[in-house]
Amino acid sequence: MNSFFESFRDWFGYSRRERRSTFILLNIIVVILGVRYFYPSEGGSLEIIPIELMERMNDSSFSEQETPAVIRQKASKSSLSKKPILDLNNCDTASLVALPGIGPVLSSRIVKYRNLIGGFVTVDQLREVYGLSEETFAMISTMVKADSLVIRKILINEWDYKQLIRHPYFQRSEVSAILKYRELKGMITSFNVMLANKLISDETARKIRPYLEFGE
Repeated sequence: MNSFFESFRDWFGYSRRERRSTFILLNIIVVILGVRYFYPSEGGSLEIIPIELMERMNDSSFSEQETPAVIRQKASKSSLSKKPILDLNNCDTASLVALPGIGPVLSSRIVKYRNLIGGFVTVDQLREVYGLSEETFAMISTMVKADSLVIRKILINEWDYKQLIRHPYFQRSEVSAILKYRELKGMITSFNVMLANKLISDETARKIRPYLEFGE
């Protein structure tokens, strides 16, 4: 057996130093192949992790389950939550265009609808704007608010037919019923009077109530 190895060594002609160098080189190759086998890289390249993510990963409160992708998602949500809240009742079209999914056409429609109804009482009223999809509403609903203190009130006992019919929530028949009641019985004293006399439908009542002003 020894003679076999000696002849094998002599065949290659390696010296002792060369054999030692070759052995070290083979070990390095095996280690590299083992690392690539057990930890393959996706797409053949390493993912570059931003410095802020590295700092988060080095934090003592960092959980082992929080991968860079999870941290990046949390950072994205955090940046959205820090964006300034836009008041729908005190903004112009330029401010609205800055919102995701809102272009010049939609921003103009929002302002026009705001003027028609007298201002937004809730953010949900954006759903009533023509052309504004549910997907767009979901994106911007947390980035806007509606200051109901600045809405324009409907002077239900003073407005004439033209003024009342312009409001999107009133039906033509309801406006006629309101004016007829005022003509026959005088002032409408409360919201309950409107419901009791069926001057407006339940759906209209739900929408219009915050806007009504009955006076003295």
